[in-house]
Amino acid sequence: MYSRISTCSFTGAYWDNITRLKTELETADAVVIGAGAGLSTSAGMRYDGERFEKYFSDFHRKYGITDMYSGGFYPFDTLEEYWAWWSRHILINRYEAGVGKPYADLLEQVKDKDYFVLTTNVDHQFQLAGFDKKRLFYTQGDYGLWQCSKPCHNKTYDNEAAVRQMAAEQKDMKIPPEPIPRCPVCGAPMNMNLRCDDTFVEDEGWRRAAERYDDFIRRHENRHVLFLELGVGANTPGIIKYPFWRMTAKNPKAVYACVNYGEAFCPGEIQKQSVCIDDDICAVLCLISGRDGK
Repeated sequence: MYSRISTCSFTGAYWDNITRLKTELETADAVVIGAGAGLSTSAGMRYDGERFEKYFSDFHRKYGITDMYSGGFYPFDTLEEYWAWWSRHILINRYEAGVGKPYADLLEQVKDKDYFVLTTNVDHQFQLAGFDKKRLFYTQGDYGLWQCSKPCHNKTYDNEAAVRQMAAEQKDMKIPPEPIPRCPVCGAPMNMNLRCDDTFVEDEGWRRAAERYDDFIRRHENRHVLFLELGVGANTPGIIKYPFWRMTAKNPKAVYACVNYGEAFCPGEIQKQSVCIDDDICAVLCLISGRDGK
């Protein structure tokens, strides 16, 4: 479908791209941000390495789990083990993570712009940083929500109080039976509201956000739009990357920008409309704001 054009190296062209991205952020009629896991990784919220060992060394020793992502798919034998894992995972990545610097820096760049955020991230960082909730579409769910595992109905439930209780009461990588969450309608165990199969619940809030995003795109057709892709990998390119390419190709006034360490590229068909920067997102945002380093 597309011929691939890779980013340039860290040379004069790199600085030209920094300048061009800064200019586009200042002059665009609208900014559509597409954010993937790389943005949170740039904020230091890695799912592997030292951070994983700090919080999950016991699960690593007992189960052989090597990172937080794969641990979410581990076939635990009991719900007591399953929720010991997930309550700890949610606590550190959703409720106690703090605001990541690139999220705060990004808000500074777009707070006075007409913007919308489309993200596959589920860690709530955009809202924690102060982005307008009505300008956010979390396509893949939210660590802060549960749903029925069947699911018997299309509703989600906030989980902070229960998560904190389970995290505090777990022992030997198990929680007591009492806090195990169950559906208030059918009594089945609850699941995370994360898109991993066809049981994902698209509740009323999800549908309203989808409608707001579609409306934003319609209202800005054929205008000077910056499609700013940050940290989007190859796992789900059909959600952000491919649509951004298609919308840029259809609109000669649009600009596609990709900032992603090790994965910054664009199709040849939109090369002249694109800015690709192969570098850490946090570092790039600092340079755009006129600061050196992180």
